[in-house]
Amino acid sequence: MMQPDLIRYHEFVNFSAALALVLAGSLAAQTPAPVPAAIENTGKPMRIPFDCTPADTAAVGLSCSEDEPCPVYLELASVEAAGNKLFITGNVHSPTTTLSSILLASDDAGGTWTEPHARIRATGLDQIQFIDFQNGWISGANLQTSPRDPFFLLTTDGGKTWRQRPVFDESRVASIERFWFESRESGTMLIDARLDNNRHELYESMTGGESWAMRRASSSPIPLQHAREPGASGWRLRADASSHSYVLEKSQGEKWQKTASFLVDAGACRQ
Repeated sequence: MMQPDLIRYHEFVNFSAALALVLAGSLAAQTPAPVPAAIENTGKPMRIPFDCTPADTAAVGLSCSEDEPCPVYLELASVEAAGNKLFITGNVHSPTTTLSSILLASDDAGGTWTEPHARIRATGLDQIQFIDFQNGWISGANLQTSPRDPFFLLTTDGGKTWRQRPVFDESRVASIERFWFESRESGTMLIDARLDNNRHELYESMTGGESWAMRRASSSPIPLQHAREPGASGWRLRADASSHSYVLEKSQGEKWQKTASFLVDAGACRQ
């Protein structure tokens, strides 16, 4: 028969081993995902890093093979400046489905580019607005089938970190047409819900985009006052067919000067 002291010793060893496993799992869960390497702007069109995994293709129902790979393309939607920082939104997609969102950022006038937020599968990012150097919003939606489950990415630290906040508590077939914040707390948003209930919907937020309340619904388009037109910030994106790239340009009086460019071709998915 095992002595009491020896029993207690074995119990202590087993407890210590179990605690070590729990702590190891906790540390692994807290370990952040690898940050993509910065992209250097050498003056030529830059290619975004893209590694298509079996999990990526399975998640969006994409069938690719070594003999018949699925080409992958970059699509950029909007650009915004916050002081000396630049932000570009968009998505990565195949000819048939959206693979993930993408958010590019530069804090050196376009010399280098990083991704301050992880890519979200089957999702696209669209409009972006900063009200000052710290507070900003990006609209997005799931694009796997019809646009659905609209959301915002919110930042309060100048775009260093972003939080995802859904517009609705339940899943809906809808997308954000336009939005505009007049202050850090007050904003308005138009929802295109024509595939859901054949309506346009106007919402208001007094919580900085944390929550929204519907103010109006109509079968006809609803105008949104104060919304800024593309290029009004002094920056614009232009598709350039000759270089197969998106060109980022800055307003210089009546002319536009190229700052950076990104290749449309992002690679391919193979099984």
